[in-house]
Amino acid sequence: MAHLLISAANKSSGKTVLALGISAALHAKGLKVQAFKKGPDYIDPMWLAKATQRNCYNLDYWTQTDQEIKTLFGQQSRDTDLSIIEGNKGLHDGLAADGSNSNAALAKLLNAPVILVLDTRGTIRGVAPLLLGYQQFDPAVNIAGVILNFVGGGRHASKLTAVIERYTDTPILGLVQRSPELELVERYLGLMPSNEDMLAQDKITGIANAVAGQVDLNKILAIAKSAAPPSMAEQQESSSPNCKLKIAYAKDEAFGFYYADDLETFAQQGAQLLPFDTLHDEELPVADALFIGGGFPENRLHKLAANTKIMQAIHHAIDQGMPAYAECGGLMYLCNSIKFKSEKSEMIGIIDADCEMFEKPIGRGYTLLEKQPHHPWPNISHQPIPGHEFHYSKLTHTPEQAQYAFTVKRGFGVNGENDGILYKNLLACYAHQRNTQNNQWISSFIEFIKTCP
Repeated sequence: MAHLLISAANKSSGKTVLALGISAALHAKGLKVQAFKKGPDYIDPMWLAKATQRNCYNLDYWTQTDQEIKTLFGQQSRDTDLSIIEGNKGLHDGLAADGSNSNAALAKLLNAPVILVLDTRGTIRGVAPLLLGYQQFDPAVNIAGVILNFVGGGRHASKLTAVIERYTDTPILGLVQRSPELELVERYLGLMPSNEDMLAQDKITGIANAVAGQVDLNKILAIAKSAAPPSMAEQQESSSPNCKLKIAYAKDEAFGFYYADDLETFAQQGAQLLPFDTLHDEELPVADALFIGGGFPENRLHKLAANTKIMQAIHHAIDQGMPAYAECGGLMYLCNSIKFKSEKSEMIGIIDADCEMFEKPIGRGYTLLEKQPHHPWPNISHQPIPGHEFHYSKLTHTPEQAQYAFTVKRGFGVNGENDGILYKNLLACYAHQRNTQNNQWISSFIEFIKTCP
């Protein structure tokens, strides 16, 4: 099982672009590349999936056990030539002070050699103590090579090479020059999602070509092949229940934040997912339920507001009692209006509240939710439910008598105390859930759908 982890000394080192370029370049060579992303992230996996032409999967200590991480990694790495894990933040960064949920911990859990990306802007000799420090801080982490990024030119490259070769024994796998070709648009929650960028595939091709000319792909492939396979229990294939439910879900430029394995779980549970486009479709697919995930509706305000027919169809379906679930951007879309900068547009209006965007994040990071008595779905855990939220918006003019499915133990949710607004058979929350061993929300939602007339 060839695999490796691409990490960095710190955030904004260019790790994501390099992971994207390496994945796409190896895919272009005819290799089956399986990408993974550490942590709760939708945007990077969308780019990595487009680069590899395969779904990208998240590995997250907050929502998954060690065994779940190993099992998911093993299952999705089958029948591939190599797996590439993109870390988040720095190599030793994580929520826990002891590093037990860091990128380094994940590398050790999966026996993954690490390729360390270093931002070389404004430094030459300083890369040596930085690299030596990372090697000595936790010798159990196999730093198998380094890519020097944002190199200023040939002279800078030769000096960096001389320093690393003199003071360390770490192989240099690439010296990547600063270039507009190796840039992706960033904004308040990271990269612009690939589903919003009509030139995404062209950009990926350009990045792959640039990276392939400056990074030794053969050495990277050899490092991946040298990895020892992680230990994991053999998993039995589960049979698909014959529930025959149809669930319409929003998938377009405004809404695209879904975990690949969550969508696959719906199918494993026997449910058929029917995509629809909130920007162009005028009616919903014929379905038993509705699912609107996260996204950036604020960046498609006018197009969303102009499609009054689909908004009326969604309003009517929910008002007539269709079971529905919405997360973050989906919650915003269901409100009376969204205000973004100086623009304000009317939205669906099934949730009697307004949504306003702010310059600073309102809720950002991991969440813990506790089930309230009003939660309508069956078999919801009474233990705190781990999730995450990333929103710069907040609801205003929310009715005092509003009912909620969750009490917020960590995070912000709707108002700092509650999350999961309830209306008839709708549950809409800011938190993103992940279907895992400790939170099997998909089976609960499906069981709830079955109980609704």
